[in-house]
Amino acid sequence: MEFTDQEKALLREIQRDSTLPVAELAQRAGMAQSTAWRRLQDFEARGIIRGRVTLLDAAKIDAGFCIFANITLADHSEDSVTAFESLVQRHAEIMECHKLTGGADYVLKIRTRDVVEYENFMTHNLLLHPFVRGVSSSVSLKELKSTTELPL
Repeated sequence: MEFTDQEKALLREIQRDSTLPVAELAQRAGMAQSTAWRRLQDFEARGIIRGRVTLLDAAKIDAGFCIFANITLADHSEDSVTAFESLVQRHAEIMECHKLTGGADYVLKIRTRDVVEYENFMTHNLLLHPFVRGVSSSVSLKELKSTTELPL
């Protein structure tokens, strides 16, 4: 999809701070307020803007332990995939799920309070799931970069 330079600027600004008033977003993007408002309405209608959220500090809300779990399914039948995807949707600890090529079928980004809570989650949810063959976990030692801003 092609965007004008002003539209890209508007999208960059709203990614950085969606709480800014339209007037401020318009000024930063170099466009009239009414134009910015119309563009934002259009972006929302077309699904380019999927939602507006507030980002929390994981460490300050007892979710600072970050794990990446590589999941291998027992088989790749439609029932297995559907059941696994349902498991992913049910658990708030799972922040992201990506289907992969290569050795693992999926990688999950999981946040918990600590290693004990993760071990409990893994044991009682992932390893007991009938369609999960294996879980290989890696603990994040330090987050060097985390952004929700897409490149424009």
